[in-house]
Amino acid sequence: MYEFPFELDEFQKEACNFIDNGKSVVVCAPTGAGKTVIAEHAIHRALENSTRVFYTTPLKALSNQKFYDFAAKFGQDKVGLLTGDTSINRNAQIVVMTTEVFRNMLYGTNFGAVADNMKDVRYVVLDEVHYMNDEQRGTVWEESIIYCPTNVQIIALSATVANADELTDWINTVHSKTELVNTDFRPVPLKFYYFDSSQPYKLLPLLTPSGALNNKIKPEKKKFAHGKMKQKTYVKEVVRNLQQNDMLPAIYFTFSRRKCDEQMEKCAGLELVTNAERAQIRQFIDEYIAENPYLYNNKHIEYLLCGVASHHAGLLPSWKLLVEKLFQKGLIKVVFATETLAAGINMPARSTVISSTSKRTDSGHRMLTASEFLQMSGRAGRRGMDEVGYVTIVGSPFQTPEEVAELVLSDANPLESRFSPSYSMVLNLLQRFSLDEAKELILKSFGYFSTGTRLHPILKQIELNKREIQERSFACPYKYSDEDLIEYDKIRNIYVQNRQTYKKICKQEKAKNRPLSPEAVQFGRETKAMLAKMHEFHCDICKMYKKHSKNIEVIGRLNLKQKKLEKEVEKQRDIFWNKFLSHRSVLADFGYLENDYPTAKGITTSQIRSENELYLAEIIFSGVLESLTPSQLSAVICAVVTEDLRIEIPYIPFSEPVRKTLNLIRNIKRKIEKVQNNYDVDAPLYINPYFSSLIELWVEGAEWESINEQIDIGEGDIVRAFKRVVDVLRQFTTIENVPEALVFTAREAIDKILREPVDLD
Repeated sequence: MYEFPFELDEFQKEACNFIDNGKSVVVCAPTGAGKTVIAEHAIHRALENSTRVFYTTPLKALSNQKFYDFAAKFGQDKVGLLTGDTSINRNAQIVVMTTEVFRNMLYGTNFGAVADNMKDVRYVVLDEVHYMNDEQRGTVWEESIIYCPTNVQIIALSATVANADELTDWINTVHSKTELVNTDFRPVPLKFYYFDSSQPYKLLPLLTPSGALNNKIKPEKKKFAHGKMKQKTYVKEVVRNLQQNDMLPAIYFTFSRRKCDEQMEKCAGLELVTNAERAQIRQFIDEYIAENPYLYNNKHIEYLLCGVASHHAGLLPSWKLLVEKLFQKGLIKVVFATETLAAGINMPARSTVISSTSKRTDSGHRMLTASEFLQMSGRAGRRGMDEVGYVTIVGSPFQTPEEVAELVLSDANPLESRFSPSYSMVLNLLQRFSLDEAKELILKSFGYFSTGTRLHPILKQIELNKREIQERSFACPYKYSDEDLIEYDKIRNIYVQNRQTYKKICKQEKAKNRPLSPEAVQFGRETKAMLAKMHEFHCDICKMYKKHSKNIEVIGRLNLKQKKLEKEVEKQRDIFWNKFLSHRSVLADFGYLENDYPTAKGITTSQIRSENELYLAEIIFSGVLESLTPSQLSAVICAVVTEDLRIEIPYIPFSEPVRKTLNLIRNIKRKIEKVQNNYDVDAPLYINPYFSSLIELWVEGAEWESINEQIDIGEGDIVRAFKRVVDVLRQFTTIENVPEALVFTAREAIDKILREPVDLD
């Protein structure tokens, strides 16, 4: 085992031993427990044996961070970086990349042959493997594990999840011998506090030494004004408490960007930094702004000088980087952040504050999941600096103290599969495998493997229904079957109705002083015969008749339920394969597949990465993009890659060619929608020109400030929209069969989009 200059924890030793024995390993441990050491052990092994190691992370920012860390530690010549838009030293012994790039390499399409891509690679580190839970991108991790060559050892690093053993069993099944190292060990233990607004001058321990809820905590009262619930914010009191108890620096998690900024402003007057620290902050900012002059007028500078900052997706990436650097130096005392900060960015804090344990989503308020809470609270406590990490939960009328205590004490959630076949997956698989082999691969997904767990409640219900049907199976004292009883009931019902009718006829005729007609007499005889037929059965004298009758009705209902549940099981079992087949049908209809092999158009589409690859391919092949200028092309692509926004944005007009092109694309969109609906495919198709006019102006050379003034939205959102465009335009330059003129226009557009501040990660 490689000798580290410090004593390893037990779980680290165990994992390193498995790696030395040639096994893959899943390491499941709390945030900050030291999982990276295990990856570094594999890196040392690769360097010693002249093999290579790939280190994958879910986010570009994380990949960049790891690249700089490793370059400093192992030497720049030894480390490479591959993200969607950067390629540095790609044949190095240690290559850091996003998981998506790794997955694309394994498809062997626009990255060259798989054998070349994986030459000499001995280890692949999949950092933050719990991202398999991610709605949009979870599939990437499953594909990476399924397609990874079996002679490569996988080192999967995950935050705490409930079903780490299931994940390990699955990797064991689809890849190679895999061992689980699961620990709840935290090098810096956590203490939990509660802020109760009725006692604003202190923080109360959330739990008693025995682990029960502290009974001194009172629930928050709901306050109403003008019929609406009013929520006062106690952010200043909370931060003041942290300052007095020497619990800073802190990350203060808030679930809205607007609130991050508001709370930062509220805390600016708290004097959290000394004069010497303020001077250091000033000097650091001046040097940073000299390199990034467009930040010169940033309205948040004054807050940094007070030791507070805001960190969320609405801010410029370069600004967020400045905040991170100041926080790492201990000069920012409180950073107000949305939960995206919990995703592995290196910002160690002594405390975390969670402003509420419920958050608003598109479908109303919901409680945080145990995993979300663990991810955020786990940022507290700096290894080697703090004895204890502090987590403070702020009381709110949306949650009771009991609910908070329950959340703090609950275990992490299980990993759930987000596996979902896409057009490019179908095309890539059918390019390399037959339909039967493709099915085998789809059935290898973690989603299929864990169907058992997902189906558990349904199968349990089926079992319960079966048992109830058996318990209700009835032994009739007269040996009548259910069919006999149903026959008896039928006769009885007809007899009752006929007798009433006969009585009515007799009454009417008597009132009119008339004798009964021959038909009525005959009807009376038939009714009497029916009574005799009823008496042939013993049901009308049987004490068990009612029970038998009720049973038949209940069993009928249960059988109906069973059929529905069994249908659901079939659907769930084959959900992934059926999705694959429906995507295949759409592709065949559009001529992208012939005899289950991609046509030339299909091969181009297999190299595209987007939310709906077919949509982009159809736009390219339609020829509508070919006469556009770089700025117009950027504006059109911006509209088709921007998803629906939650907020209203004012419409800013763009040029006539862009408008005409988008109208032509609307027809393509309709055509695809129609076919997708026929086959029940749910792949998004966007035309949202929110930022189209902005990117058009930007490519034509407008200043950042004038772009930013046009629209009331976070600068970070504009940058992200522009970067998405670059991502797609870059694909135009690498995939096959794209008209040459379009490739040149795309290249020119990329150069013009990627200037400060858009070009910074």
